[in-house]
Amino acid sequence: MKIASIALSFALTLGVTGGALAGSDKPGADWIPADQVRQKLMDSGYTSITELEADDGHWEGEGMKNGVKMEFHVDPKSGAITKEKPDKD
Repeated sequence: MKIASIALSFALTLGVTGGALAGSDKPGADWIPADQVRQKLMDSGYTSITELEADDGHWEGEGMKNGVKMEFHVDPKSGAITKEKPDKD
């Protein structure tokens, strides 16, 4: 019984650690660079980019567009905006 308990504890520890590693928030090797993402956003009407980071498989951030503070997601390979909405914070 003690061996089963140790094995379960070990498996749960690996599961938690593995999940944290799998969700690392670093740009992939095939992602376009952040400066190119910023340029594409500016070309799309953003006047300032206040946040830009890799998150959950895409670029994510905040900026100003048409006088409104916006949140956005950007495709990491094409630089296309995949989601944008007014920031409620």
